[in-house]
Amino acid sequence: MNLRKDNLDGLAVGMLLACCMFWGLQQVLVKAVVLEVAPLFQASLRCIGASVLLLIWCRVRGVRLFEGDGSLWAGLLAGGLFAAEFACIYLGLLHTSASRLTVFLYTAPFWVAALVPLFVKSERLRPMQWLGLACAFVAVVFAMREGMGAHAGEGLAGDLLGLAAGALWGLTTVSIRANNLTRVAPEKLLLYQIGTTALTLPWLSLALGESWSFDWSPMAWGSMLAQTVVGAFASYLAWMWMLGRYPATKISVFVFLTPLFALLFGTLMLGETASPTLLAALGLVVVGIVLVNRKPT
Repeated sequence: MNLRKDNLDGLAVGMLLACCMFWGLQQVLVKAVVLEVAPLFQASLRCIGASVLLLIWCRVRGVRLFEGDGSLWAGLLAGGLFAAEFACIYLGLLHTSASRLTVFLYTAPFWVAALVPLFVKSERLRPMQWLGLACAFVAVVFAMREGMGAHAGEGLAGDLLGLAAGALWGLTTVSIRANNLTRVAPEKLLLYQIGTTALTLPWLSLALGESWSFDWSPMAWGSMLAQTVVGAFASYLAWMWMLGRYPATKISVFVFLTPLFALLFGTLMLGETASPTLLAALGLVVVGIVLVNRKPT
């Protein structure tokens, strides 16, 4: 029985809202402890912990992860893109604010909208939906202008890493849809990604000379626990499940909401400034979401 749907229903919208809210908070949690727990060390630990949780989950639910199904090389490709994305995210947070990086990270839907229809004809966008993406693109350009001011050398590096992470996230989604990886269990699809990250990022962390220490504050322990259990395990498992049942172009553009949550949490928890330019950019993001997900009349 075909379980795929052409439009987002209430369940998908609710799950996306919950995921986007946490993903916006997650960047703040990373930024809040990045000087205490090195960035790639954070990314490594969260994926190692999430991989362990996923293996336990699959054992309890009887999900078979290691049977041959022809998905290995495509899965490793998706996993490599995923690992590179998170290397860019965590390193980027050393150089720019959590709210700014999140805006640039969510350029991912541009890549999805442009490339997925080349492989999945049913996900082609209508002119009004392309207008929505254009609104979101203009928003990103406005936000980037702030990173090019007199003191923007370091901030610009963070912005560029955020853009690279967005491209890698989009390409991860494209590779999943183009190689029909949604045919495998969501748990196996997630394991390809967090497992590859858990195996590769620790070596990169060591190569960059990051300090590995567990002498953390309660805030750091809480941040790592939330990133591991809710972020790398629960929310990504939900995302993999949705990729198998809803159009990738529509769920990908919906997550443009995440910068709104990142801005809110960054302002409340880190004291980051919500500039008029960034607020205007986020307003255009909302317009883009509405246009892309508007049903044809």
